[in-house]
Amino acid sequence: MAKYLFYPGCSMESSAKAYSDSLMAVAGPIGLELEEVEDWNCCGATEYLGISLTPAYALISRNLALASKQANGNRTVVAPCSACYLNLAKADYYMQEQPKLGVMVNEALKAGGLSYKPGTLSIRHLLDVMVYDIGLDTIKSKVVRPLTGLRVAPYLGCMVPRPDYENRWSDHEYPIELDLLLNALGAEVIDFPLKTHCCGGHMPHIGPDTAFELIRRLISSAATYETDIMATLCPMCQMNLDAYQGETNRHFGTNYHMPVVFFTQLMGLAFGLDPKDIGFGSELVSARKALNKVGLEAPELVEAAPARPRKAEGLPMPRPLPTRGPQRAKKDEVAK
Repeated sequence: MAKYLFYPGCSMESSAKAYSDSLMAVAGPIGLELEEVEDWNCCGATEYLGISLTPAYALISRNLALASKQANGNRTVVAPCSACYLNLAKADYYMQEQPKLGVMVNEALKAGGLSYKPGTLSIRHLLDVMVYDIGLDTIKSKVVRPLTGLRVAPYLGCMVPRPDYENRWSDHEYPIELDLLLNALGAEVIDFPLKTHCCGGHMPHIGPDTAFELIRRLISSAATYETDIMATLCPMCQMNLDAYQGETNRHFGTNYHMPVVFFTQLMGLAFGLDPKDIGFGSELVSARKALNKVGLEAPELVEAAPARPRKAEGLPMPRPLPTRGPQRAKKDEVAK
């Protein structure tokens, strides 16, 4: 068994539960053991870093400090979420590159009886571990139901291959790792030109017009290549392309029905697992046609809870931060 520390991130317990269920289902057959970091907290996603550096990096680095205490000789932390992976890697990198920031972060961690020495841990994405540690041969050996004839568009999103502090990926703009894994499952992998383009992140909430255009480009490109299903490894990407596909259609007067699932769900299919047990049926855009293409019946879609009415005034916004005094301004300058 290959054993790793595991940082799941918030999405795996909610919007990306299909990712969690399918990962846990395929981990055993390929010999992947994941030990969850105890008492982990949210990585802060992306916005917090734009507000105040030291609290943001302290929030992220608390997870690194907890993982290093739990490591017991195992120094690799695996993150399945792209934002979590990037934030953990970024915190470790910048604490090394900017020692003053590292000192300030550790001063904050000290309040909770913690500390973290940058470089102690190796931060890796789940796909990286699957391809380069578990290995494509091992994955292929577990395939009992090849995805023959299923046209899959590999979509990584923008956060996983860039900035790539440890030079782990084959290419920053056009990495092939997901293509290789899907090929090992027997799928027909299309040469998807937008595989690392942005899905819009949180833009559906703050700039819908921009978000819908980004989503339309991705879905339209996949449809042009006669894709049956898109495979991703990012909870934010999956949610945007799946949950906002209907609104994007209404915005542009289009009629796309492109299912978007996690790559671990396709692994589960190829391993012979029941589609329902690996999260199929939880997607909003049904994967029924794609499953039918490989001889499987899709489970009934889970009925979504009714959406809350959107407030006319938009999302609630936090009050402005207090005016910076000389001491705070000095600290922020040091952090930069």
